[in-house]
Amino acid sequence: MCDGPNTKGRTGWRGWLDLPSREARRTDAKWIDLTYPFSSSVPRSAMFAAPQFSYFARMPEKPLNITYMETIVHMGTHVDAPRHFYADGPSMDEIPLERLMGEGAVIRLDKSINEEIGVADLAAASPMIEPGDIVAIDTGWSARWGTPEWNQHPYLSLEAARWLVDRKVKLVAVDTATPDLPFDLRSVDFSFPVHCLLLKDGVLISEQVANLRQLAGKRVEFLFCPLSIEGCDGAPARVLARELTM
Repeated sequence: MCDGPNTKGRTGWRGWLDLPSREARRTDAKWIDLTYPFSSSVPRSAMFAAPQFSYFARMPEKPLNITYMETIVHMGTHVDAPRHFYADGPSMDEIPLERLMGEGAVIRLDKSINEEIGVADLAAASPMIEPGDIVAIDTGWSARWGTPEWNQHPYLSLEAARWLVDRKVKLVAVDTATPDLPFDLRSVDFSFPVHCLLLKDGVLISEQVANLRQLAGKRVEFLFCPLSIEGCDGAPARVLARELTM
């Protein structure tokens, strides 16, 4: 659970987990784009206004096109920094590059509406989750992108989130709106415990990742490329992955 924020904001970020050294593997596999196109119609929380796009300059009236964008950074395919829940945590521009790239696993856990993902699900997943991995969880929820069921997604139990921290993974990516409880199951004083638990130890979170089914059950090389926004708690990201040969 998150400790309640004080008047200056919640503190208690514990630093980056030590990760095992790992020899990089080479692959010539084709990169797969795991990113949803970003637009004003992107599915979003009811508390967020839709992204707004307009033209600062536009042809043919002007000699070039320049788009103006106004948006919450936590919509569409994006990455959460520890600063999202910890005032003393690093912001997007302070995340080391090695935390955003490298080897990992895409695990397939087909789940139903509002269904929990538990420790047993993660421990039995294939391929096996290894220390230092980036872990992407394919629940099949991409098929519900933009539908009324999008916000009734599967979610990580607090024990499952703790298991991932203990396993020393460096990033958790989900094909849902959030790894925390869906909106309909939250209490009035809901405090985003899964976010808090993961981010407290520097386990980054990427949400609304697309096209995972193409890589489910495989070990892959990931690239998470969020905008390096100074002082920011999250950022839209282009996410890529390609299969590693065993």
